[in-house]
Amino acid sequence: MVAAIMFYILATVLVGSAVMVVFSKNPVHSVLFLILAFFNAAGLFVLLGAEFVAMILVIVYVGAVAVMFLFVVMMLDINFTELRKGVQDYLPIGLLIGFILLVEMAVIAGGWSLTDGIATTITTPTPIASEVHNTEAIGRILYTDNIFLFQLGGLILLVAMIGAIVLTHRQRPGVKKQNIGDQVRRRRDDAYEAVNVKPGQGYKGKI
Repeated sequence: MVAAIMFYILATVLVGSAVMVVFSKNPVHSVLFLILAFFNAAGLFVLLGAEFVAMILVIVYVGAVAVMFLFVVMMLDINFTELRKGVQDYLPIGLLIGFILLVEMAVIAGGWSLTDGIATTITTPTPIASEVHNTEAIGRILYTDNIFLFQLGGLILLVAMIGAIVLTHRQRPGVKKQNIGDQVRRRRDDAYEAVNVKPGQGYKGKI
């Protein structure tokens, strides 16, 4: 009874905070609601008996990712008024993409069927909880049963990271840049010059 009450409380707060992440006008408040959503999700994992996943969720997402979002949002001087001006221009395209995704999800849900190997996998008995710890069970699932999907997920994150770097990279004129090739090919004769300066005369060469 207590577990059911805690589930409904955590689930309600989680859904409410997730909605506020999207609809909050202040980005700092959005990040704070995101942190609240992570905490409630960790509580749900604790109720499921997955203490390791709950700990990782709090340490990684709340302690690193969400805090990084918060500091980035607070440090960047973003003019949100200028950003909102272009929303109306991209709204039809966004609605079209959202409609396409909704149709695809409806098609997948309507045509869902179990393949030959899925039914056997679902009915396979799980290890006894007293014999296998949560960490060992997660490691067995990630690095043994679904190793290719795990590597594919890492590749997708790598592509997303490279895309974010490319999108945020700015070309600024008049800025001196480091040329690694010229530095590697540089020789002593290119940087060193022996000059015999006579007494009473200055050096008129290029420094």
